[in-house]
Amino acid sequence: MITYNVDTDGIATITWDMPNRSMNVLNEASMTAYAGALETAMKDAKVKGIIITSAKDSFIAGADLEMLLAVDTSDAAKLMDQFSQLQKLFRSQETGGKPVVAAINGTALGGGFEMCLATHYRIAAANPKTKVGQPEVKIGLLPGGGGTQRIPRLIGVQNAAPILLEGKDLTVDAAKGLGLIHEVVPAGELLAKAKAWLMAPATEQVVPEFGGKGAKAIDGRAVQPWDRKGFKVPGFPGGQVWSPPGVMTFIGGSAMIRGKTNGVYPAPKAIMSCVFEGLQLPFDSGLRVETRYFVSLLRDPVAKSMIRTLFFGLQEANKLARRPQGVAKQTYTKIGVLGAGLMGAGIATVSVQAGLDIVLVDRDQAAADKGKAHIAAELDKLVQRRRLEPAKRDAMLAKVTATPDFGALKDCQLVVEAVFEQREVKAEATKKAEAVLAPEAVFASNTSTIPITGLAEASSRPANFIGLHFFSPVEKMPLVEIIVGKKTSPETLARAMDFVQKIRKTPIVVNDSRGFFTSRVCGAFISEGHRMLKEGIPAAMIENCARYAGMPVGPLSLNDEVAIDLSWKIMDQTRKDAAAAGQKYEGSGTEDILELMVKKLERFGRKNGKGFYDYPADGKKRLWPELVKHFPADPKLLYGEGEEKRAKEDEIKKRLLYVQAVDTARCLESNVLTNPQDGDVGSIMGLGFAPQTGGHGRQGRKLLRQVPSGESGVALRRRPGRERQARGHDQRVTTSAGLCAGCLLVSGSRACRDGWFATLDAMHAVRFEMHDGNRKISRREERCLVDAGTARIGYEFQSRRLRQ
Repeated sequence: MITYNVDTDGIATITWDMPNRSMNVLNEASMTAYAGALETAMKDAKVKGIIITSAKDSFIAGADLEMLLAVDTSDAAKLMDQFSQLQKLFRSQETGGKPVVAAINGTALGGGFEMCLATHYRIAAANPKTKVGQPEVKIGLLPGGGGTQRIPRLIGVQNAAPILLEGKDLTVDAAKGLGLIHEVVPAGELLAKAKAWLMAPATEQVVPEFGGKGAKAIDGRAVQPWDRKGFKVPGFPGGQVWSPPGVMTFIGGSAMIRGKTNGVYPAPKAIMSCVFEGLQLPFDSGLRVETRYFVSLLRDPVAKSMIRTLFFGLQEANKLARRPQGVAKQTYTKIGVLGAGLMGAGIATVSVQAGLDIVLVDRDQAAADKGKAHIAAELDKLVQRRRLEPAKRDAMLAKVTATPDFGALKDCQLVVEAVFEQREVKAEATKKAEAVLAPEAVFASNTSTIPITGLAEASSRPANFIGLHFFSPVEKMPLVEIIVGKKTSPETLARAMDFVQKIRKTPIVVNDSRGFFTSRVCGAFISEGHRMLKEGIPAAMIENCARYAGMPVGPLSLNDEVAIDLSWKIMDQTRKDAAAAGQKYEGSGTEDILELMVKKLERFGRKNGKGFYDYPADGKKRLWPELVKHFPADPKLLYGEGEEKRAKEDEIKKRLLYVQAVDTARCLESNVLTNPQDGDVGSIMGLGFAPQTGGHGRQGRKLLRQVPSGESGVALRRRPGRERQARGHDQRVTTSAGLCAGCLLVSGSRACRDGWFATLDAMHAVRFEMHDGNRKISRREERCLVDAGTARIGYEFQSRRLRQ
C-alpha cells in the first residue's frame, strides 16, 4: 500500500500503491500506513528530505467516498475529532522541519491534491490528461484537508473561487500558471527533479511561526508561506479581508452564489464562509473552521444523496451495471439514423464523434443534406473552440452519408429511428429499414412517449427492437433512456447498451409503458405548472419557485423547450391509442391549455419564437405579457407580500418536486423502473431534477415505504363540500397502495380548510386538495410532516384511519 525507501543520499521516497484499486484513495487504512511512513521519515536523522509520489498512473484520487457514506453522523463532536486527524496529518507534514516534495505523476484530486498543497514544493509530470483540483463541491462537500485555507493563501481568493466553488479541474500547466504547482517536467525526469531540489544547498534560514517562542531557524524550504512571519493573503491590500477589494469580493461572491444555486446547495455557501472566516484567523484556527463546516455538510442529507447518485449511481450506469450477462460485447463501426431533423442530426453528430460511419436518411436529398449541415455546424463549433483540428473535422464529415435511399442502410449494425412522433410514420420507417438490414441488426426507436411494444408490431423481428430515448440537444445532454419492450431480447438490450457507451452517453434501463419514465415524470412536472396557472398563480411565481426548489428551469419554460405542440401531439396520440384500444382516455385536466396555445394561438414554444415566453431576436426570452389575459392571476399573489405569500411559495416548491416523486413511485410500483438508482440518475442527468435531493428514485422509494404492505386499493373517505360537489367529484376515490399515505402536498393542493380529497390525473399523480369549509383542519384529525429538501414524507392519522 505504502512503500518507504531511503537512498544513500538521505532522500526518503514514500510511494503510494494501493492493491486491488485502479486509483489510490484516502481511507483509514491508507492514511494510517502513510502516517507511519511519514513519522518514520521525520524522526530519522539521516533523512534530509522527503518525496511523495505514486506507483500508479494517477497520484491520489481523493477520499474514499464509500467510507464517507458509511460514517455515523449522529455525533458531531466525534466527527470533528475524526476528520480533524487528516488536517493534523497534513499539518505535521508541512511543519516537521524537513522539506517535502510532491512528485505528481498523474491526476491528483480532492484530498490527493490537498496532500500536495501541504508539501513545500510541487513538481508535476507533463501530461495534458493530468488533472488537479478540488471537485468536492460537486457532491455537496467542501475540501476537508485544508484546501479552503491553503489555496486562497497561495493564489488569492479570486483565483481560488472557480477551483473551490465550481470544482473546476486544472491541467498541470494551468496550475503552474496560477502558482499551485512550481514545475512541470517530462515524466521521465520527475523523480530526478524532485531529488535535485531537495539536494540543492539551502539558501535561507527561517524561524517558523509554528516553532513558538525561542525557536531556532531552519531550512527555509521546509517552511510554508503562511508559516513565515508577516505573511499576507495575496490579492488584498495588507492581506486584509476587510479591505475595500476584500469586501467587494465576498459581497459580490455571495450574491453570485445565491444567483447560481438559488440557495438549495449548502456546499458553495459553506465554502465561501469557510474562506471568509478562515482568512481572518491564524492558519491552524482556519483549519478548525474548515473542519466544522465539513462536518456540518457531511451531516446534511444533501451530501450523501449527491454522493450516492452523482458518483456511485453515475459510475455504475456508465460501467453498464445493468447489462445482461453472457452476451458478447458488440463492436460498432457503422450505424444508420432515420430522420435528419435536430434530434436525428444530433444523434448522428455524437456518433460520428465516436468514430462511427453514419448513414443519415430522410425523405429527400435536401432534408438529408440539411441534417448533414447541422453536423458540420456542430463540428465547426468545436474547431472554433480549439477542441477539434480542422483535418479531423473533415475526416468526420467524410464518414457521414446523407441520402434518401434506405438501401444505404444495408451494412449498418444498428439503426436509430428519429422520425416524426407519430405511430404510422414510425411504422413505415421501420418496415423500409428492416427490408434491407441484416437479420442480426438492432433497430432502435427514439420515441419520447409511444410504447415500444406497440411500435414493435410493425417489425418483422421484435426481439431486435428496442427504444433509445435521447434528450435534446443530443450534443449536450448526457442521458439515454433505454426502453425494453415485451419481446425485446436480452442480447438486444446488451448491444444497445454497448452502443450508448460507445457514443459516451449514460444509459438507464426501464420497462415499457406510455411515456416510460423520464417523459412521464417530465409531463407531470409540466402539467403541474399548467394547473397552477389555471389556479391563478402568477407565471413568474411558478417559474421562480421551480428554480428555488432546485429545478434548472420552470415547467412553463421547459414546455417551451420541448415544444408545446409536441405536448399536444403526444396528448392527441394518447387519445387515439386509447380509442383504438377501446379504453377511456384519462385526461390531466390541462388539455384545454394545450388546445388554446397550439390550436388557437399557434404558440408552439421556442421553435417558433412564441410560447409561454416570447423569444425576441435581439434580446433574452421573457414571459409572454398577454399570458395574464388568458390566465388571470390572483392579485394577492401578484402584488401581495408577507407570510401568506411565503407559505404559498413553499407550497409551490413542494408541489413541483413531489408531483415528480409521486409519479416515480408509481413507476417503481408498476415495474417501469426496476431499480431506484436508474430513477435517480435518469431524473438528474435527463431532466435536471433537483440534484440536492439525490433524484427521483430515492424519493419514490421513500414514498412507497410509507405504506404498510398489502394495502392495495386504499381509499380515503371525505366529507362533502361545496367545491367538491360543484365539481361533481365522487364520494370515494380509490388510489393504489404506493401513493395513498405520505402524498398530501402534491399536485393541486390548496389552502388547508376542512378535509382532504383525492383525484387521479392522467399522469397518475395523486392530487390531494382541500374543499371549502368554515374552519381549519384539526391537528388531531391529520398531520403531514414534510421536509422539502430531502422529500422525506411522513403521514400520521390520529383520529382517522386509511380504510380498505
